[in-house]
Parts: sequence; C-alpha cells; structure tokens
Amino acid sequence: MKILVDENMPLARELFASFGEVLARPGRSLTADDVHDADVLLVRSVTRVDEALLAGSRVRFVGTATIGTDHVDLDWLRAQGIAFASAPGCNAMSVVDYVSSALLELADRHDFALAGRRAGIVGLGNVGSRLQRRLQALGLEVLACDPPLADAGHTGLVDMDAIAGCDIVSFHTPLLRHGAHPSFHLADAALLARLKPGAILLNTSRGAVVDNAALLSALERRDDLHVVLDVWEGEPLVDRRLAARVELATPHIAGYSYDGKLRGTWMLYEALCAFLDQPPTMTLASLVPDSARRVLDLAQLAPRRALDLVYATYRITDDDTAFRATLDQTDDIRAAAFDRLRKQYPLRREFATVEIVHGGLPATRLPVGEAAMLRALGFPVAG
Repeated sequence: MKILVDENMPLARELFASFGEVLARPGRSLTADDVHDADVLLVRSVTRVDEALLAGSRVRFVGTATIGTDHVDLDWLRAQGIAFASAPGCNAMSVVDYVSSALLELADRHDFALAGRRAGIVGLGNVGSRLQRRLQALGLEVLACDPPLADAGHTGLVDMDAIAGCDIVSFHTPLLRHGAHPSFHLADAALLARLKPGAILLNTSRGAVVDNAALLSALERRDDLHVVLDVWEGEPLVDRRLAARVELATPHIAGYSYDGKLRGTWMLYEALCAFLDQPPTMTLASLVPDSARRVLDLAQLAPRRALDLVYATYRITDDDTAFRATLDQTDDIRAAAFDRLRKQYPLRREFATVEIVHGGLPATRLPVGEAAMLRALGFPVAG
C-alpha cells in the first residue's frame, strides 16, 4: 500500500509505516501525477481534493488532518466510493490559545481590560464553543451566532446584527458558498460598516469568510478598528496592503500547535485503522517526545499578569513579526515564504499541556487568584 501524506503532518511516517510505503510531499503543489499510484491520500487544507486530482488514480481513502473540509469535493468522493475522514476539533484549542494571546496583546497594547467586554462569536462548533468557555472564564460576556444550530432548535443564540454591536467579533465558521446559510463574505462591507468604534475583529476560520477588499476599504476609512487576521483570501499570496493595515497578521498558523497537528494526524490514523478493519497498535500519548515537553516555572516569571503567563508559552507577536518581514518581497518569493513559515513553524504546545511548577517543584499551593487566572487561560491547575 502506498500512502501519500502532506509533509507538514507530524509523525506521519511513525504512524502509517505499518500500513505500507509512506511518501511525504508539499501539499500545495500536489498533482495528479503525484497521486495516481497512491492508495491513501492524507492532506491538509492547502490541497484541493477533487476529480482533477484523483480521476484515474488508485486512491480509495482520503483524509484531511483539519477541521474544515471546504477544500475537498465530498460529493465527488462519495460518487466514486472513496472513503473520507476529517479531524473535527483536532486543533480547536490551538485556535482558542491563539485568540486568547491576540486579545491579551491588544488589551495590553491599548491599555484596556478584557473583563466586562462583550464578545461575539460567529460559529459555535468545535472552536467557537471552546472559545466561548475560555472568554467567559476570563470575565467577558459572550454572544454567539450560529444559524444552523438555531435551525436545529438551539436557544440563546443571536443574529449578526447583535454580533456587529459587540466589542469583539471572532469568526469560527466553515466556508460555505451555497445553501441556507452561506458564509462566503459573511463579513461584507455592510457588516463592517456596522462595527462599533474601537471594535476588535478576528478571523481564524477561512480567508473568504471576510471580504478582504471590503475590509481594506474599511480600514482605509477607519483607524479605530483593531483587526487580527490569520487567514486570507488568495493564500499564499495575500494582499500586502491589507496585511499592512491589520494590527496582527499571521500566515494561517492559529491551529498550528504541535498538539493540534499531531491530534489531526492521529485521528486520521484511527480512521484508516477502521477503514482497513485493523486495531490501532499505537497510542497518542506514546508519540509525544520528551523534547516537546514544556514547563512554566512561575518562580522565574515576574510580573505574572495574564499576558506574561501566555507569552511564556506562546507569543503571537513573534508570528506577526516573521510574517511582516516577508511582505516587501516579490510575489513569488513572499508566496513561497508564506508556506515556508508554516512548514518551519516552531514547536508550540497548547496551554493545557504545559506543566506548571514553582521553583522547579509542582505548583500545588498557588494563591487563589493566580490559580484562578491560570485555569481561566486553560493551563492545567487543580482546583
């Protein structure tokens, strides 16, 4: 069996070698020639999987190590009898950590408190629901808009008009171009015009959920908006004018924690085992090497504000700086740099996996307020 995998999937060889030959390739440049003799294709969101890629190939199983599936022609796969698996929720906490870092950075930069602010979450799925709990734990009031959930009878949801009036608006919806509730350009010129003065807008879902041209136009007229973009229309060649105007700009890495990527690979391993009717022979915990262990020693951290605790684990400004350093290059160079930043992304652990100590010893008797703050941020603190 030949298994073709995206080169950015961690530990793919270790997980899939027992099934056959494992070949790793750059996901964005995969061609029909690359996959024609593969039996299994495992991708990430940068690979468009459709008839043009797979027609005439041997592929019988396709997996994407991502939450979203808009890059896969599911109808065509079903018609061909090709099995499919995705990884819902695999990197949800990675995105929540990213958004937490972004909000704390903006609060520190502009000297305001997050507690008491009203946040609007668009899409209450794997990411949105977790972000809702995180923000509530940090003292924010959270409104949520999710029309499909509302149609299914869920209560307590609001419409986009209510979301537009929030202090913070964060998008966590799949990209849908058709159907009852399309999300393509959901944040259009009309919605952007309704954002309140000083609003924070974040998009970590899919680039085209926000109309990038309309956003650029809005930012050219309004300097009060604070925008955080991790996803862009036209990736990997993003609009450098827009990138220059947003406050935090990153190259589609919100979900790129080590844990999220590994969890995505693991979920495809489990799905392939089920497809082949074979029991898993490995465990997820056994795959994490000692070199990936991260320890946060509170005794070495002063002051210990929420931002300091987060930045001891993940500093979003590092990603922003690295990305901006590529924007003055020619189009071909900066497009390649976008993918290189993702391929060579530093190991980032999720907050929940970080070991908390004090002076090298387990932090079992933290002050009540400090322990509560750590728990609110998602760090593993008992109590």
